[in-house]
Amino acid sequence: MKTLITCLFLLLHIGTPAPDNVLKRFNVPQGYHRVAPAPGSFGAWLQTLPLKPTGTPTKTYKGDIARTDVYTAAVIDMSVGNQDLQQCADAVMRLRGEYLYQQKKYNEISFNFTGGFKCDYEHYAKGYRYKNNHWVLKAKPDYSYPTFLNYMNLVFSYAGTLSLQKELKTVANPNEVKAGDVFIRGGSPGHCFIVLDVAENAAHQKQFLLAQSFMPAQNIQVLQYGSPWFAMDQHSGIMYGELISKNYLKRF
Repeated sequence: MKTLITCLFLLLHIGTPAPDNVLKRFNVPQGYHRVAPAPGSFGAWLQTLPLKPTGTPTKTYKGDIARTDVYTAAVIDMSVGNQDLQQCADAVMRLRGEYLYQQKKYNEISFNFTGGFKCDYEHYAKGYRYKNNHWVLKAKPDYSYPTFLNYMNLVFSYAGTLSLQKELKTVANPNEVKAGDVFIRGGSPGHCFIVLDVAENAAHQKQFLLAQSFMPAQNIQVLQYGSPWFAMDQHSGIMYGELISKNYLKRF
């Protein structure tokens, strides 16, 4: 009887592959090794982001194939919503917010609007709603995931590359680029990429995986230009590739 149960267990689980993620999908370039982020850090969380099946195209919030699909190395399995909100800076804030929410670090979830208003998740979860640069109590406390997503949509509506760039810190030593760092230039339009993974060779040269959203709002995609591994100050033909430079490197 025990043998039969064991066989049934194995049959049920052999055909169920483990969720695909950044670490499993992408091998480092030859001669390089992964730079392991601190356990539990934002960078470590990014490496475990689930990916949609190989070959999945990047789509807009309307379900159309995105104009950036030609640069798709993978698509992150995360909702994009049904409004034109989760664009470039919004995707970076979404990833940061998701990480902190999953860690239950609610008091650390906070983003500034372009006008300067500090929009923190704790106020929103306690029932406050934004009105004319003030919080107004309008609902009961609710820390559920749908409410978190509503909070993020509020952030997307009023924040962008200009505000996010001001919040992030300049990386003092660009050669210490790590997962979770952001290449960003604020503006209208501005743009940004987030570093998902970093590899290093014996000469301490770095290559890294990048992800982005775009306009109109689309899936968050892992990028490629010939290879999914990018390096600072090396030519890349992707749109806004000039931002992959030490001059635009920032960190939470």
